[in-house]
Amino acid sequence: MMDLFSQIDNTEREEIMALRRELEEANHRYYVMNAPTMSDYDFDQKLRRLQDLESLHPDMFDANSPTQHVGSDLNAHENVSLEAKGERREAKGKGFEQVAHKYPMLSLSNTYSQEEVEEWLKKLPEDVEIVCELKFDGLSISLLYENGVLTKALTRGDGVKGDNVVENIKTIATIPQHIGTPESGILTPEFVELRGEVLLSWEAFERLNKERAQQEEALFANPRNAASGTLKLQDSQEVARRGLDCYLYYILGENLPADTHYERLEIAKQWGFKISDAVKVCRSLEEVMAYIHYWETERKNLPVATDGIVLKVNDLSTQEELGYTAKSPRWAIAYKFPAEKQLTRLNAITYQVGRTGVVTPVANLDAVQLSGTVVQRATLHNEDFIRQLDIREGDMVWVEKGGEIIPKIIGKEEPHSGSLENGASAYSLESSGGGYTFPSHCPECGAKLVRIEGEAAWRCPNEASCPPQIKGKMEHFVSRKAMNIDGLGSETIDLLYSQGLLKNIADIYALTQADIAKQERLGEKSAQNILKGIEESKQVPWARVLFALGIRMVGETTAKKIARKFPSIDQLQWATIEQLIAIDDVGEQIAKNVIAYFNDIDNLEIINRMREVGVQMEDQKDEQEAQSDILVGKSIVVSGVFTHHSRDEYKAMIEANGGKNVGSVSKKTSFILAGENMGPEKRKKAENLGVAILSEEEFLQLINH
Repeated sequence: MMDLFSQIDNTEREEIMALRRELEEANHRYYVMNAPTMSDYDFDQKLRRLQDLESLHPDMFDANSPTQHVGSDLNAHENVSLEAKGERREAKGKGFEQVAHKYPMLSLSNTYSQEEVEEWLKKLPEDVEIVCELKFDGLSISLLYENGVLTKALTRGDGVKGDNVVENIKTIATIPQHIGTPESGILTPEFVELRGEVLLSWEAFERLNKERAQQEEALFANPRNAASGTLKLQDSQEVARRGLDCYLYYILGENLPADTHYERLEIAKQWGFKISDAVKVCRSLEEVMAYIHYWETERKNLPVATDGIVLKVNDLSTQEELGYTAKSPRWAIAYKFPAEKQLTRLNAITYQVGRTGVVTPVANLDAVQLSGTVVQRATLHNEDFIRQLDIREGDMVWVEKGGEIIPKIIGKEEPHSGSLENGASAYSLESSGGGYTFPSHCPECGAKLVRIEGEAAWRCPNEASCPPQIKGKMEHFVSRKAMNIDGLGSETIDLLYSQGLLKNIADIYALTQADIAKQERLGEKSAQNILKGIEESKQVPWARVLFALGIRMVGETTAKKIARKFPSIDQLQWATIEQLIAIDDVGEQIAKNVIAYFNDIDNLEIINRMREVGVQMEDQKDEQEAQSDILVGKSIVVSGVFTHHSRDEYKAMIEANGGKNVGSVSKKTSFILAGENMGPEKRKKAENLGVAILSEEEFLQLINH
């Protein structure tokens, strides 16, 4: 009898493996190849059978099973608590794990000009092949496979770290959960990273918003926002139900097959990924422009949203030669489609005060549909812009979405008539001599506005008492790239400010659990999470603290450079304008802003309060020891494969010692840090220009490592 049960058991186990293979193949043919081989009914029956068998054999649980594409209840083994059947189910766990990117997720350089595309092409080596691809309007995802198995799926985040949303990614049918099987004929390396765009089709987007309208829930503005919101849900079943899709666009890793970008895409297609049929290799400017012109019109017939075209150098070694800027690769560029525009009525101009005191005029419009969203407000930039276009309340104006994201006014339909249709004066704004005049006082606090010579913006100088400036500074302070305090979003800050609990950034560290818990929409759990985030922020390094202070024009990169030169706030406080200007990328105006910040007694009080509670106001000892000025003023190219450290580690060493990483060789290059298999073109150029080439050992000796 026991032999009989063992035989049945083995048969069922074999059936589980066979069903998994069959359903994976069916998914691939249906979602990726658009060539279904199985009816929906048969697929559902086989999937149900697989679910039943996996329930009978819990020891055979596999996170990569097709049953996990639908957010199966088999998640129970991960201690995920689910609500009663029939109700919306959500994971009762913590937020998503943050994971560092192996390769930074940089943004592409954008242009709206075909002339600039042509200029970019002219800078490339002769006879270079260009891969043209549609730029899908979704959110980027980094898919990490180890030994062919999907292990992590990271959002872009800040480009350095992202959220691991792998459980939700597993619900997307067009993303295989394991690749490079012997059956495919193409095995994978130990590690490979594939990047793609997660999105919702127009059809899925409209269906989702229709459902939300019926449930009286807020509607998503566009498919991209809907996809982003969906991917961050804690309920994998809800994610699966919404029908996310994914198009792959890049492959990263070492010892990968193929020497060109296009060949790698073809390999990814064989692995089971969805690759756009619009991908094309172009070999001339004429072919590239023909591609652009075709898709400017044809894209409107696609089932998904697109906002441009991406052009990439096809040859991977040439990509390596071209390298990167601080923010984007030199071997790729994104051409954005001309923005859609609509004519509508300007009803009123109101004014918005930002965290730095800049007062921005805002156009309040008759609602108009634009690029899939309803637009009722648009920026008017500044006083000079309004005067230049002679825009008045009551005018019919053209509004477009810059990059199909930010609405802006670009002109008006006809000369101003002098009055509104109902006969009321068109000059309800402050006027002088019949012309438009910018308000003289802050609309929020009443302070007299100032305009710095050479700048277009009017500012409110009342930093200490102007509500939107105070709240804006706090929102910046707690943001991810600054102090990264979870739970303190704009609404919570606004609430705590209205209750008198927050008057400046130092007050954040005086909050108590009782203060937070008693507030509407919050509670004990929220209070605990916020306080935990506040406590963790005390370990944020000095450079990020400097950025978080919100000194005007001191962005993230500039803050790092200043912090490297001045490793403590005490040193920075007494810096001279000459010392600050000597720092790379720090001009006179930035230097003046820094000095002005530390000359303000209120700012000094805030700094002292934060110092007292343990916020990092100086580099830690180990960080200081790792830094030097030995490479200050030097521009260094890193090229080749290294033995002792990775390329990224060497680049970090260069920055830590005051140097600047550059991607290409020029007369300004100080030296090349060269590993094995350095590009021959780069070496030849270096020799012609007389640029020194250092080995790993020579470089490490130089910085005394």
